[in-house]
Amino acid sequence: MSVTPWTEFFLALAAFVAAHVVLPMPTLRARLIRLLGIRAYLLVYSALSIVLLVWVIAAARRAPYLALWPQQTWQVVVPAVLVPVAAWLLIAGLIEPNPLSISVRGESRVVGPLARITRHPVLWAFLLWSASHIVPNGDLVSLILFGGLSLLALAGFRLVDRRARRRLGEQLWDEFARTTSVIPFGAVLAGRGQLSWAPHLTWSAIAALAVTAIFAIWLHPVLTGTDPVALLGL
Repeated sequence: MSVTPWTEFFLALAAFVAAHVVLPMPTLRARLIRLLGIRAYLLVYSALSIVLLVWVIAAARRAPYLALWPQQTWQVVVPAVLVPVAAWLLIAGLIEPNPLSISVRGESRVVGPLARITRHPVLWAFLLWSASHIVPNGDLVSLILFGGLSLLALAGFRLVDRRARRRLGEQLWDEFARTTSVIPFGAVLAGRGQLSWAPHLTWSAIAALAVTAIFAIWLHPVLTGTDPVALLGL
């Protein structure tokens, strides 16, 4: 029995969402970490996420195109501006120790400079990436895809906070949460935290620009069939 493009799209999207809901569950996550170690767990989790995301994008390309609003040149500027920021938050967020959120540096008890800006930089990276792609893709499949991923990232803020509170305990959680915020710069503007800088943030910014350029010039046209550089008129 053949699978229709719409069925494949929703199956791929459901698998992606399920991976990000089931695997991080505390009991299963703890078992996998005991078996693999925290770094191996996060690497496997990241690899699976990438594979499923590629499947979702491929399935979305095969689904029928149903336009919702006209495409205009200025719309491409939105991801062109926000995606490099998202790439920086993703790279720096993964390599910086962060007891409050997602990181490949293990169970740290140190709040780094990026976490002082927002305690969930990786979740913000996915939110900025997905939300910025809604604007230039004015069709139903893209709205479901990127809108759904945006909602998943938004739900992650509360979910990850709750898990961090349970893992750290009330006293340590209160100490860390007092000087951080979910909203970028929220704790700093409220006078509860101070900004600082570290070398890994600079190197992450350079890497983010390089990765964004490589992806936009070479990989994006291959994976999605859309050339963002050409759309920008560059």
